[in-house]
Amino acid sequence: MARAPSYTDHYWFSHDDVRLHCRRYTGPTNRPPILCIPGLTRNVRDWEPVAKRLGGKWPLITISLRGRGESGYARDPMTYVPLSYIRDIERLLEDLRIDQFILFGTSLGGLITMMMAAAHPGRVKGALINDIGPDIEQEGLDRIKNYVGRTTQWPTWLHAARAVADANAGIYPDYDMIDWLDMAKRVCRLTREGRIVYDYDPQISVPFKLPPEEAPVDGWVVLNTLRDVPTLIVRGGLSDLFSAKTAQKMVKKLRRAHLVTVPDVGHAPLLDESEAVAGIDALLAEITAAQAPADKATV
Repeated sequence: MARAPSYTDHYWFSHDDVRLHCRRYTGPTNRPPILCIPGLTRNVRDWEPVAKRLGGKWPLITISLRGRGESGYARDPMTYVPLSYIRDIERLLEDLRIDQFILFGTSLGGLITMMMAAAHPGRVKGALINDIGPDIEQEGLDRIKNYVGRTTQWPTWLHAARAVADANAGIYPDYDMIDWLDMAKRVCRLTREGRIVYDYDPQISVPFKLPPEEAPVDGWVVLNTLRDVPTLIVRGGLSDLFSAKTAQKMVKKLRRAHLVTVPDVGHAPLLDESEAVAGIDALLAEITAAQAPADKATV
């Protein structure tokens, strides 16, 4: 298996003084950086399969949202919401002086991707939305609410891997124990006391588990900002959160969108599957082709 290119850890502070973390992989300076935003309980390690392929070829920034991984925990759990995450990422863009960028988002990261595109029209040069859409299936939401925020711990990585396997067997039915160990090391951490725990603040579940309120913005209107932006939509064939109907509707709404379905995977694909890899390569080729006239004009 190819090793991931080297990265540097970068830290910055949010508007409410939370210390945040990302990994920066170098790449050609004439290409816009790819910002990778993980799902609800995930962190920078969730993007390692993507970084192994694209790091060095593209500038890549993988982000741990507040309360995850090496990013600090928020004092107020009600800041574990998309608006805060977007403000945090905007601070990162300011800190690194990034103007134009590509967004890759998984699940919650996909929702943030759509909202970021709406907040910064013209700056997003391409997008990948992984297993999420404006309409979310209740079955998947109920499953996530059932486990997020639990404070389980295990004595060894093998125990953690078995627990992760029990919770996710229906999502990745073809995984073996090596795969589950790899996943456990992406989603968990070793404490100073020598126990294995999930690598996120359990308080992220507080706003997620509140009774739903009427959405202030129509998700389909937000999505429309990507209408003329090269976009890849990825769906797990077994997903209980993102229906095939919603995925097809998204493709019809966006002029430059393509849909890839990863068979025999639920919520959410890791983006190292052959179908996802081919889709990502096609997306980046389209973005590169769109940039070519501008690049030549500056020579």
